[in-house]
Amino acid sequence: MNDLINDQIQTSLDSIISEQDLTMLLAIESGSRAWGFASVDSDYDVRFIYSRPLDAYLRVSSLRDVIELPIVDDLDINGWDLQKALGLMIKSNPTIMEWLSSPIIYKQHPVIDKLRAASQTFFDSTHTSHHYLSMAIKNYNYLQAELVLRKKYLYVLRPLFCIEWISVHQTMPPMEFDNLVAFSMDKTPDSQLAGAIKNLLANKKAGKETEKQPRDAVLDAFIQSRLSDYQSANFGKSKPANYELTDTTFRTILQQLAK
Repeated sequence: MNDLINDQIQTSLDSIISEQDLTMLLAIESGSRAWGFASVDSDYDVRFIYSRPLDAYLRVSSLRDVIELPIVDDLDINGWDLQKALGLMIKSNPTIMEWLSSPIIYKQHPVIDKLRAASQTFFDSTHTSHHYLSMAIKNYNYLQAELVLRKKYLYVLRPLFCIEWISVHQTMPPMEFDNLVAFSMDKTPDSQLAGAIKNLLANKKAGKETEKQPRDAVLDAFIQSRLSDYQSANFGKSKPANYELTDTTFRTILQQLAK
């Protein structure tokens, strides 16, 4: 990332903090740049978690729990209130879980470690596996023509590798696509598949987001096989929601920030 873009992001985040009177707990990069397969013209998907002063939560009329900035050029910036983030974490929402593990961090408050610690307890392998399977199926529907968007292959492959990671580790998968591929190839070596993915990544990074390519027989065969396996798999039962931990984490963070 060049210094100019980083400065623009920091300036935008600082303006939000000042204008909204909030504490920025975490600001990260999400999407293709955090996953490690950004194109030359990929947007910067900046996401953040914030909290307001304690009094803002002690009111009858609640404040909006999302802050969204208009997309300017290639900057897409928005964030969620801590209360909303915890409400999603209790459901093991993969989006908020991924934010907490992003390798690209713009701002970070020490209390975010409490949220990260809680996320490990909230993680539900069943719900998360179903989420990634749904994501893979949805994007696979875009891979039926002779020419397909290159990025759609990655949007199918990544969630499939995430499910494989979860089945073995029973933890939230890493954000970085390279780590997921390395894990899968180490577990079940496949030189043909590894080569097809390597070419796909190289072309995606060198090209533009809207570029298309012919269907790849190696990738298609792998995807179809994995989708068939996972669609018939039994991921088990989801565990009960831990509301006590949610409330305790929320209060602890607010009290620490109020000191």
